[in-house]
Amino acid sequence: MIKQDQLLWIDGREVAALDGGTLEVENPATTQIAFVVARGRGPDIDAAVDAARRAHDHGPWPRMHPRERGRILRTAAEILRSRKESIGEVETACVGRPLREMVQQVGRAPDWLDFFASVAETQEDLVVPASGELMNYVRRVPLGVVGAITPWNHPLLITMKKVAPALAAGNTMVVKPSEVAPVAPLELARALVEAGIPDGVINVVPGFGTDAGKALTEHDRIDRIDLTGGTETGRQVAAAAGRNLIPVQAELGGKAPVLIFDDVPIDIAVAGATFASFVASGQSCIAGTRLLVHERSIDAFVEKLVERTQLIRVGDPMQPEAQMGPVVSQRQLDRILGLVESARAEGARVLCGGERLAGHPFERGYFIAPTVITDVHQDMRIMREEVFGPVVSVQPFADEDEAVALANDADFGLGAAVWTKDLTRAHVVAHRIRSGTVWINDHHRIDPASPWGGFKDSGIGSENGVEAFNDYTAAQSVLVNLSRTPFDWFGSSEELRYS
Repeated sequence: MIKQDQLLWIDGREVAALDGGTLEVENPATTQIAFVVARGRGPDIDAAVDAARRAHDHGPWPRMHPRERGRILRTAAEILRSRKESIGEVETACVGRPLREMVQQVGRAPDWLDFFASVAETQEDLVVPASGELMNYVRRVPLGVVGAITPWNHPLLITMKKVAPALAAGNTMVVKPSEVAPVAPLELARALVEAGIPDGVINVVPGFGTDAGKALTEHDRIDRIDLTGGTETGRQVAAAAGRNLIPVQAELGGKAPVLIFDDVPIDIAVAGATFASFVASGQSCIAGTRLLVHERSIDAFVEKLVERTQLIRVGDPMQPEAQMGPVVSQRQLDRILGLVESARAEGARVLCGGERLAGHPFERGYFIAPTVITDVHQDMRIMREEVFGPVVSVQPFADEDEAVALANDADFGLGAAVWTKDLTRAHVVAHRIRSGTVWINDHHRIDPASPWGGFKDSGIGSENGVEAFNDYTAAQSVLVNLSRTPFDWFGSSEELRYS
């Protein structure tokens, strides 16, 4: 069972914060305290980085054969799979996402450990052609200590997207999870330690961004920063990485367009749109918040969308019948409702939702009715800013060119979707959209083998896939002199050679 009082994981063991501090994790469905967790600060980050540094510089993990690392990672994956129900309950209690969604997502997260174990085991060094009597081979070696900042909306999955490739490549890590949902990342550390990972390889220090997060991203003994978060935070973290001359990967905000052409049956289009928009209460960087619908279909589409949206069962996320839970906090609720009101003030129409839910079982939680907005234009705040809530706007387009122009008219470029029965059109339009991921007749699908990153304000670099694994390594070139002829550059009797 998952314990309710959680400590930090540093150097292979659970420890209290050095100052004894704790933080409370609120259940957004009830506003009651679900967990009490040790709160790390700068000195705790120092201790975690020191442990990770020792484990990298002197421990066995970076020097371990990839097959042995792979056995440990796969063992941890099986431990996590055996606990998917209990960890799913933890995630629902922290973020309010329906239990049926969280158990499925937690059950999928261990696939990342399996995949990257296989990548590490099958990685090949290179022999490159070098002129002269030289053999030149290139090794991929671990970067060192990776500092990771993870968000609250997919606590285990997003942490796993960083931890799995980094550890498979032989790095050591310090993870600073969100103070809103730190428990699942702590349970990931527990599973890895139980699986046999050496002390200091994985360290998890919950805390606030202003102290623990800042201390980690500015630390002078880490070798890479990996962040998922807001765009402004990403800029600050990238600046810190630049000062320390270390690489940074940042997956930031999104404003995903969903392009729906008029050859898609209305029922299929609406089902796809509601899935894109309202899963996780819209609290996802790739939520389909901008529905772009062909003008010939838009009236019938909007009518059906409103009907389907009003049928979504919002309720206690621990109950199996709940299809949507609360948003994560009062702060988030206030921001979402503020953006809806700004849309009204700018002339948009709110066709359903747009308000906090009242009555049983919503008395204490942060529940918002799923919301559909029309009569929008590109200059509205609701069209420019990431809402991160169950709010979707619907906008018509006349032809393919206008659809692409509207889709690309955003500061973000993380995810997008194209719905059409015309496969030629689907591929052509997908290629024209400036987005790191484009789904065709689908949304929200992800795989550890599929690169994941964004354009524009959506971030730097990419997660997942062999490319991400390589990014957690550095190329070391080794040149071997194969000449049998002695060489003395400064010898007085030898003719000078310049190659």
